[in-house]
Order: sequence, then C-alpha cells, then structure tokens
Amino acid sequence: MAVVPQEAIDQFEALMEEEVDESLKRTFQNIHQGYPCETLMRFLKAREGNVTRAHKMLVDCLNWRIQNDIDDMLAKPIVPIELYRGIRDSQLIGLSGYTNEGLPVFAVGVGLSTFDRASVHYYVQSHIQINEYRDRVILPAATKKYGRHVSKCIKILDMTGLKLSALNQIKLMTIISSIDDLNYPEKTLTYYIVNAPYVFSACWKVVKPLLQERTRRKINVLSGCGQDDLLKIMNYSSLPHFCRKRCSGSSKHLHNNVDNCFSLDHPFHQQLYNYIKQQVLVCKPVEPVKQGSVHVTLPEDAAEGDIAKILESELEKFEELQRCPESLKDLKIIDDKC
Repeated sequence: MAVVPQEAIDQFEALMEEEVDESLKRTFQNIHQGYPCETLMRFLKAREGNVTRAHKMLVDCLNWRIQNDIDDMLAKPIVPIELYRGIRDSQLIGLSGYTNEGLPVFAVGVGLSTFDRASVHYYVQSHIQINEYRDRVILPAATKKYGRHVSKCIKILDMTGLKLSALNQIKLMTIISSIDDLNYPEKTLTYYIVNAPYVFSACWKVVKPLLQERTRRKINVLSGCGQDDLLKIMNYSSLPHFCRKRCSGSSKHLHNNVDNCFSLDHPFHQQLYNYIKQQVLVCKPVEPVKQGSVHVTLPEDAAEGDIAKILESELEKFEELQRCPESLKDLKIIDDKC
C-alpha cells in the first residue's frame, strides 16, 4: 500500500487519543520522536490501511515495550566488554554511511554471522539496542543534518561465506525478524543482497516463507558485490567494505580495522557503546545523602535556656560537625510533645 488516506490517519489518531492510557502514550513518544502522524502511517501501511488492525498492532507494540522495559534498553550495557566484543564479532551489523538522500546505510554480514559467542538473550538485546539507537539518535540526527524528516534506512545484506549450516540459526533469525515486523514496521526502505553464493537460492527457499510479504517486496538481489548499483544512490565512502571491489567483496577483510563497520573498533559501535554507558549515568537514580540524626531527651519542665544548653552539649560530642559546619544550616528541632 503506497498511500495512506488522511481519513485513516485521523481515525487512527482519534483512537490513540481516546482509547490509550497515559503509560502507553508516554512510550509512544519514544517511538514517534516528534512525528506521530508519520508513525501512525507506518503502522497503517503494515496493516494494509486497516485502522482497527493497525491500532491493535500499535497497542500491542506499546505493551511489548512496557513489559520488556524497551524505553530504558539504551541504559542497559552488555558487560563485560569482552562479551560485547564477542557479540560484535559474531552478530555482524554496522552503520557504513548514508545514501545521497540521507538514509542511514546499515550493513549486515548474514553469511559470516555465527551467533555462537553469547546466549540468544544477548543477541536479541543487542539487536533491539541498535534499533533503538537508530530511531532515537541516528535518524533524528540525519533529519537535522539533511533538513527533512528521515525515518527509514536501507540495509545491505552480505551473503559472503553463506552455508546451509546457517539454517541452524533459523530460530534466532525468526525471533529477530518478528521483533522488527511487529514493533519496528516500515523502518527499512530496501534490502539489498550482495555477494550471494550458489547456496543462497537453497537458503532463500527456507527463509522466504518466514518473511512478511511487505518485507519480501523490498528485497533486491544485486550482481556480485553490488558496487555499481549502490554507487547510484550513495558515494563510495558510504559503501560497506564488502561492497568495494578492491576488497574482493568479502566480509572477512579488514576484520579488525576501523573501516570494517562490523567491528567494535568502528566509530559507529564506539559511539553506540559510549552512548549506552552515558545513559546508565543519566538514568541511575540518585541516592539521598545520609545526613545522620541525633535524638535528645529533654525534661518535661525544661526551660528554654536549659534546652539550649542541653542541645549544645550534645552537639559538641560530634566532632565531625565541627569539620562540616555547612551541615548545621538546615538543622531542625522537632518537639515530640506537639
């Protein structure tokens, strides 16, 4: 469905206003990033313009976010760093640049991803973090840079090294695909497949039925490393390393080089990891400073002058108060008899 009628958007907007509680509306803000109508359009497109189904899809997505604490996912670093590096070395994905129209170019090393360095939980967490970083940081920055709303990306899927054994990871790939289809619909404009070996057709027969039809329509298989075709929509510096002919079209090259957008040493992953560490500090609750307390028993018939002397005597017992006179500024005396 290419065009969404304004009437459908208005109906959808009214439903969101009338039938969605405040907690869901708050997490909706993290999704739309200031562009609610565009977000409603994405969910409408994902449900062929059916307002009722699109509304259910969005509400399910919002509940999923709350139940899984997605709004705070960027404040949950994968530690230790050795574990995260292992994930980056076995779940190959990265940002290589931007198209001429400002769309982020995400590279995915399908053929050489092994998913054997961590549990499924961590691979899913890492995937969601990249999605959230894309939507909350990368796309808003691109919108500001290019002077127009940028809400989608393109993905270049490298099939170098693909083997039939990759189908052993079909469960994890299905989980990740379902997360994207249900909770991040219409975020990818086109999927370009490059460096496809002869076994690709056999794997494709298995994977294709697992994909939504709207996703299958966006897939474009390019010849060889795809350099000639991709240079029509981006400059050479934005090409993933495996799309550059001088690199022999292989994800194996430059594995520990900053030119390899899969590597943790690449600027994109360094910025992402540092951002997550900063969010930990921002989101961490500040514990109140313990000031301490003193309980003084006063005679019932004590005069005001006697009370002052008793308090002065008690305070002199705490030598630290002499070293921290500022702590006496807000001293309050509470009369338990009142």
